[in-house]
Amino acid sequence: MTKYDENWVAQEEAKRAFLAENGMYRDEFEHASCGVGLVVSVDGKKSRKVVESGIDALKAIWHRGAVDADGKTGDGAGIHVQIPVEFFYDQIRRTGHEPRENELIAVGQVFLPRTDFGAQETCRTIVETEVLKMGYYIYGWRHVPVDISCLGEKANATRPEIEQILISNAKGVDEETFERELYVIRRRIEKAAAARGVGQLYLASLSCRSIIYKGMMLAEQVAEFYPDLQDDRFESAFAIYHQRYSTNTFPQWWLAQPFRMLAHNGEINTLKGNLNWLKSHEIRMASSAFGDLAEDIKPIVAHGSSDSAALDSVFEVLVRAGRSAPMAKTMLVPESWSKQAEELPQAWRDMYSYANSVMEPWDGPAALAMTDGRWVCAGLDRNGLRPMRYVVTGDGLVIAGSEAGMVPVDEATCVEKGALGPGQLLAVDMKEGKLYHDVEIKNKMAAAQPFGEWVGRVNDVDEVLTSVEEKALFFGDALRRRQVAAGYSLEELEQILAPMAEDGKETLASMGDDTPSAVLSNEYRPLSHFFRQNFSQVTNPPIDSLREYRVMSLKTRFGNLKNVLDETGSQTEILVLESPFVGNAQFEKLLEEFNAPCVEIDCTFEAGAGDQALRKGLARIREEAEEAVRSGAGHIVLSDMVQDENRVAMPMILATSAVHSWLTRKGLRTFTSINVRSAEAIDPHYFAVLIGCGATVVNAYLAEDSLADRIERGLLDGSLTDAIAKYREAIDQGLLKIMAKMGISVISSYRGGLNFEAVGLSRAMVNEYFPGMTSRISGIGVSGIQRKMEAIHAKAYKPGKNILPIGGFYKARKGGETHAWGAQTMHLLQSACDRASYEMWKQYSARIQANPPIHLRDMLDMKPLGEPVPIDEVESITSIRKRFVTPGMSLGALSPEAHKTLNVAMNRIGAKSDSGEGGEDPAHFVPEANGDNPSAKIKQVASGRFGVTAEYLNQCEELEIKVAQGAKPGEGGQLPGMKVTDLIARLRHSTKGVTLISPPPHHDIYSIEDLAQLIYDLKQINPRCKVTVKLVASSGVGTIAAGVAKAKADVILISGHNGGTGASPATSIKFAGLPWEMGLTEAHQVLAMNNLRSRVTLRTDGGLRTGRDIVMAAMMGAEEYGIGTAALIAMGCIM
Repeated sequence: MTKYDENWVAQEEAKRAFLAENGMYRDEFEHASCGVGLVVSVDGKKSRKVVESGIDALKAIWHRGAVDADGKTGDGAGIHVQIPVEFFYDQIRRTGHEPRENELIAVGQVFLPRTDFGAQETCRTIVETEVLKMGYYIYGWRHVPVDISCLGEKANATRPEIEQILISNAKGVDEETFERELYVIRRRIEKAAAARGVGQLYLASLSCRSIIYKGMMLAEQVAEFYPDLQDDRFESAFAIYHQRYSTNTFPQWWLAQPFRMLAHNGEINTLKGNLNWLKSHEIRMASSAFGDLAEDIKPIVAHGSSDSAALDSVFEVLVRAGRSAPMAKTMLVPESWSKQAEELPQAWRDMYSYANSVMEPWDGPAALAMTDGRWVCAGLDRNGLRPMRYVVTGDGLVIAGSEAGMVPVDEATCVEKGALGPGQLLAVDMKEGKLYHDVEIKNKMAAAQPFGEWVGRVNDVDEVLTSVEEKALFFGDALRRRQVAAGYSLEELEQILAPMAEDGKETLASMGDDTPSAVLSNEYRPLSHFFRQNFSQVTNPPIDSLREYRVMSLKTRFGNLKNVLDETGSQTEILVLESPFVGNAQFEKLLEEFNAPCVEIDCTFEAGAGDQALRKGLARIREEAEEAVRSGAGHIVLSDMVQDENRVAMPMILATSAVHSWLTRKGLRTFTSINVRSAEAIDPHYFAVLIGCGATVVNAYLAEDSLADRIERGLLDGSLTDAIAKYREAIDQGLLKIMAKMGISVISSYRGGLNFEAVGLSRAMVNEYFPGMTSRISGIGVSGIQRKMEAIHAKAYKPGKNILPIGGFYKARKGGETHAWGAQTMHLLQSACDRASYEMWKQYSARIQANPPIHLRDMLDMKPLGEPVPIDEVESITSIRKRFVTPGMSLGALSPEAHKTLNVAMNRIGAKSDSGEGGEDPAHFVPEANGDNPSAKIKQVASGRFGVTAEYLNQCEELEIKVAQGAKPGEGGQLPGMKVTDLIARLRHSTKGVTLISPPPHHDIYSIEDLAQLIYDLKQINPRCKVTVKLVASSGVGTIAAGVAKAKADVILISGHNGGTGASPATSIKFAGLPWEMGLTEAHQVLAMNNLRSRVTLRTDGGLRTGRDIVMAAMMGAEEYGIGTAALIAMGCIM
């Protein structure tokens, strides 16, 4: 049996540190979801009933948390209430003091190291020093009584020493000043502890108004663990409570909520971008409220904070600087306002426009319960992706939270019940004794300042730019050489660029990606190919950018962003555009509209100037950018247009991120915009990477010139201006889709967030030029990129050699990019299967092995660990066959004949086939006369729920919840109308000939606890079946897998990005998701680390082609294997 004690804690921390250093796990990948709510007395009067109601509500949301393997350790729960003064007067008397009743008291709830008494004393000294330094009086310390019998063993092993420091307002300042100075004291304590290397000191609260009791227990045990809460003198006018469900199984007490001002159920998808921008905002952050103490509160967000803790820290500083809780929420988590179907009141629009000018929204699913001491509010994010229901009782209580009926109320005297909608607020002003509904509180806030007058200074330059006629910059030979130097190919011009300019839509592709990772390719690949798009799965949903376009915004602001703690008209002296895409002529016009000096920086370096030329060039542009901003430039233009036979263009992604990260590090980024003119930018993915690296607007001048060339040669109809308008529309839609995969609605929060994972870029380079971006597979660095750039440049400017290569990245071409599935390879596989020839199979396998490296596993070899064992000791063929699966391929994407053939074949050999998301013909549920069984053993439940009936769910051994698909994570499946036949329409309960699109999210899975509920429901309707959850390899998939295992799934499928698919945008297939090798190893390592591996079966799929692939997958942790594309080829399907 495992012994949970200090040694276990040390071993567990060492194990996690080792895995973070040597494995695929990173602690920043941890996620949490939860139940949250509040009880507040409208009249602001304290009562015991409010506290008891809060405790009762916590007991009612226990199912929104998770329990560790020891059955008692929860993921964290807590309650935030007002300080019961009489109760604490009694505690002060026990210290030997008589409380000074004419002075306010403050209480700090302090977590100290439990076993290191020397560190305990150090912590107490730090706390006392800072309190006394500010001029306040300390009554003493109090040991908080606790009942550890209700704790799980893990929670008890990591339990801190919990004490309270009792403080008197000896200075006699007013309550607001006292509270603000207590905030400064707490920040000073945190910084001092960090400087002394004391990592276990944590102040859950330090306030003269309220106190927080929290820890790693189950929700119903908060009041049991803290007997204080059962004392009848413990009275409050409000209670905010929280129950956490985490993917992490290592208990960390400080991560329990509520935090100091808010409790948050959800996930901040834009966290990386928000924190990057915050670093720059901090430089200018000053307020008359803080005066000389302003520097003591920085950095605003402590290192290692969770997304909820970071949001709480920023919320707190806005409140301490003078904003009310409702206004702070409106600035940080505003409702969608720019595209509403019903026009919002102008005063509200002005207020939101002002908020947009000041700060980037913290975007993502969020149900918030918050207080600033006077206001107690409940609010939702712009999408309303978390529940928040409320009831107003006859005795003046407002109860709001994640569930209806959390606190039993007398229905006969109930005044009102309701649920908050997207972006809505419910607020109680305890000072006034008044409840404000959404419209009332927003009217009150909108009237508080002259927002209309302030936003009148915002310069919307869209009208000016739309009237401009576009023009090309380069023609003929100069154009062709630049195209070659930028890595363009005929395929890219024909298959990617031209369709966007013709139809205003992204190109669709299918069948997945079988080309090498960029770092393994022998062809020139732009830097964007090394960036894999991140996406949401399980812990929060992707957004459906088509159906939910009203919440999506590409509104781009530039200019000198002012002090976020101010509330003045100077903050709106900015320019705005509806999109970051700018045409050539539009860019020239934009320069004229700029309201501050503009400096252009040349992003090229000299050809043949030595190994360090690119690195020196990057240092030069950083230096020039810093100098320009310090000299007053409000706008910077980064351009590679100066390239010629002697000057090589830098990759604009690298140049942009180098400048953005440098200015951010220096605290100068908010003083300027970064406007990029790039030759390489051609598809939505390149635009997304540039914006993710910090670009304000992008001018893809060479793509525009390429379109002008096509028009001139009669290959494209219409004018250049019309073509660019359609191209812009396609890029905008592509950007929205890429943001939506991450669950991000607003581009200002996506900008600078680097929401990608680098595959094959040197860690040192990423750390220097792309700080904060994950890069677990190191590779090419600055000098390697320089060699590639110089080689392609030499090719472009070689006399007489200006012919565009044919390509072959999207479709196999002779002499182009390598593809795993070559025509001859497919023929060999089909022949081997037709003839049941093992010799021919060996030829096929040898041919696959003879390819240059395509996948990460191709870089690995097997290492014998001893003498070979006899073949008869190896697992039998019959047993091995049971491990094989044909992954979900829907009836519709496949013909009925192909679909049935797969089912029959897999059933014959004792393996499993998956129905895919289109349902299945009920006729298949009955075995045929010859004994064949055409029914799939695995039935898939996807987001569209097509064909999912009670009968369907009961005709299987396994039910698979498809959260995401390897080839297109964050997007739903598409079935073109021409494939929706009478049979398909009948099975999917739809209409013949009408295109069917599954939404990106399951609309009943917005969080991990929702997934746990669906798993439970499926097991109720079919108690015999196992439940599988299909995930896609991504950074952090291991921690998500841990949460899924805790949600009681039986099988976890990790799908790789190189699997097959039906119709999907080409950039999704090529640039989203990770190889299964990375996802599988991470999932296996994290599940094992958390002692959850034995609970689940791990399965993988995505480009498995040979026996060697299967053995590699087994060695990385998989027990079952999905083979899709190879099965279709073997069957003779026309690809």
